[in-house]
Amino acid sequence: MSDQDLWSTIGNTPLIRLQHLTKDLPAAVEVYGKAEWFNPGGSVKDRPAAAILSTALSNGLLSEDRVFLDSTSGNMGISYATLGAALGIRVHIVIPSNAGPERLTILRALGAELTLTDPLEGSEGARVVAAEMAAKNPDLYYYANQYSNPANWQAHYLTTGPEIATQTHGRITHFVAGLGTTGTMMGTGQYLKETLPDVHLVAVQPEGPMHGLEGLKHLPTSDVPEIYSPTLPNESVYVNTEEAYDMVRRLGKEEGLFVGISAGAAVVAALKQAKQIESGVVVVLLPDSGMKYIHQPVWNAQ
Repeated sequence: MSDQDLWSTIGNTPLIRLQHLTKDLPAAVEVYGKAEWFNPGGSVKDRPAAAILSTALSNGLLSEDRVFLDSTSGNMGISYATLGAALGIRVHIVIPSNAGPERLTILRALGAELTLTDPLEGSEGARVVAAEMAAKNPDLYYYANQYSNPANWQAHYLTTGPEIATQTHGRITHFVAGLGTTGTMMGTGQYLKETLPDVHLVAVQPEGPMHGLEGLKHLPTSDVPEIYSPTLPNESVYVNTEEAYDMVRRLGKEEGLFVGISAGAAVVAALKQAKQIESGVVVVLLPDSGMKYIHQPVWNAQ
């Protein structure tokens, strides 16, 4: 990769201080959002996608006639398709058929081949279908399996964690991130714990198995990703759909930040942490913007 290609624009996303939602907090408490929609594919998933693709290429797993295959609920697929197109790699994405129309349109625009799966089976069902496709045609497909691929969390260990430590000048006291594949928390959290052992890691999950927080998993009732270590986060905060929706709307109107649903959930948890301390620097990861969620009912209640 050169220093002027698409890959070189991944990472080094800004930290943006929340000014208005935090006005009732003590002056010594600072809350920052890490704005991951500044990545070229529009989300935090560019980081692991780049790492997974790079690892596959360096290990000779993606020959000229082999297809890159994985399942996704949307963002990871868009990152794969974005970077795959730039490299001339065929990308096949397995995704639930009820994925947002914006996501499906973007994937097709980027040239991804799609297999749409039963919406009732969700992302877990898509993962099963992708694994079956790979098992039936192992010579055709390289199956990335983001849920068990160590390059997922390693991407955050090597980039997201160091960026946050540097951007806060080592002052970070709390790191808050949602759990989906869990790679963000695992990699970023591991780096921060090694570098700044007193950092408090907060994992954000939906309140229950039936929820509208796209991209997040309720781990007690889900297949737990192989890369997840439950002992790394200091605590888990469970957020319901309505409070996340409300926070998404507030972030837009009060902070000028048009964010996605999981970002809203993460900020709910971050502000709960901030209200419990007298001083500190809370960093919350904002995975993407609201552009891929225009169709959702979150915007109806204004």
